Amino acid sequence: MFPNSSNLGRPPFPPEHQQYNFFSNLPVNIPPVLVYHQQIIDHPHFQSSTALVSGNISTVPPVSPPPFTYRNGSPVHTSATPASFRGRKRLKEQNVHYEVKRQRFHSPHRESTSASQAVPLPEDHRRSFPGSIPSPLLHAHYISDLTGCVPPLQEASFPDPIETVLPVAKDKLSQQVLELFQACQQQTYDLNKKELCRTQLQREIHQIFPNSRLYLVGSSLNGFGTRSSDGDLCLVVKEEPINQKTEARHILSLLQKLFCRKLSSYIERPQLIRAKVPIVKFRDKVSCVEFDLNVNNVVGIRNTFLLRTYAYIESRVRPLVLVVKKWASFRGINDASRGTLSSYSLVLMVLHYLQTLPEPILPSLQKNYPESFDPTMQLHLVHQAPCTIPPYLSKNESTLGDLLLGFLKYYATEFDWSGQMISVREAKAIPRPDGIEWRNKFICVEEPFDQTNTARAVHEKQKFDIILDEFRKSWQRLRDRRDLSCILPLRATIQKR
Repeated sequence: MFPNSSNLGRPPFPPEHQQYNFFSNLPVNIPPVLVYHQQIIDHPHFQSSTALVSGNISTVPPVSPPPFTYRNGSPVHTSATPASFRGRKRLKEQNVHYEVKRQRFHSPHRESTSASQAVPLPEDHRRSFPGSIPSPLLHAHYISDLTGCVPPLQEASFPDPIETVLPVAKDKLSQQVLELFQACQQQTYDLNKKELCRTQLQREIHQIFPNSRLYLVGSSLNGFGTRSSDGDLCLVVKEEPINQKTEARHILSLLQKLFCRKLSSYIERPQLIRAKVPIVKFRDKVSCVEFDLNVNNVVGIRNTFLLRTYAYIESRVRPLVLVVKKWASFRGINDASRGTLSSYSLVLMVLHYLQTLPEPILPSLQKNYPESFDPTMQLHLVHQAPCTIPPYLSKNESTLGDLLLGFLKYYATEFDWSGQMISVREAKAIPRPDGIEWRNKFICVEEPFDQTNTARAVHEKQKFDIILDEFRKSWQRLRDRRDLSCILPLRATIQKR
């Protein structure tokens, strides 16, 4: 049911490195097939994105992106796909304190490789290139809004894609949600920029860690990315888990030095953040994309494909998640480094709400398909797991507007924050555990695979009160006016993407 997808973000390796391969079932010299996603700009619905129901928003003319240039100065030609915005994220990034990493797909626990091999996603595009050949990343044929099955890694042919459709907007609020989604969702060009940087970094890192692999994970691949989403990278250096406080920090310090000394021509502001899961933050000068790179935090590979499956088994999921993320960001409650909610926690909160409706819109995939989302599955098989999962046919016919209003009301007035934990794995709210990680926490959101608290950054009562107050105020305003612009400035949001 999903668009053709295979090895998106999977690093290629030349044959000479095949003698050592801890990913025993996946020879490192298999040419990876890159698959790209998100509905393309010329989707028929996308053209209406500049005219949100509440007002006239002038159309932004397409911009032909300039060629990318890395290291030797030779241009890497980009796709002809138009891009209305090149979207730089967090314009005030210089003011952000870096003591705490924004929690995204963090948590210990992982195994071997092959992460970015995507599941569903419109506009998945096929490309393959061996490690010894420059990636023809941006010379692909573009297909709009496709679905199909995730093929095995070594399969050369792909099934014919099946077209997917967006939900129908029957009222003003639903139309606003849908048009905001169409205007702000990640485009193929945005993903190309991240993938190009990943391939360049892989070549450089491979000189220090010959048997490592670098994966693009998180919102870039899980179906919930926006034009301004940054890139999350996971460097897998060995099959076994590593100590994040010692070994991971040491590896990241070496990478930081590499970025500063050798790659300063296209990598700027590399910073080592000593968090629970340490990262190196940096900016790619060529693409103007911000990246967070971790080492062996492989649970993000698993949940990337779990979330990707949720994103595409029901057509209302992605638009609802995107508008919630935009709303939370505008309201100042979407920044784990400042003690509020990470984007990952917000996504899980939306999925949980859709699972707990009287007539659910989503099931628990881990309960219904335990073999497909087995937390012990070897990583090179993770991307294949969702290929047989069909769309979820819900009897719930609620509109996008109704669901957005219901989401705000659920967390503003119904959810028991003091005694319950949000669990997408169980598809219900469950009692809080007694473990130390859950004590004295105001919001508890269970990570679906390692059962840690993804909302652990919310540890101050003041921040929790601010979050709850935003839910309450927004629910009341939206209930009374049924106009998205009363809780989120649409014009400014689209301009920022």
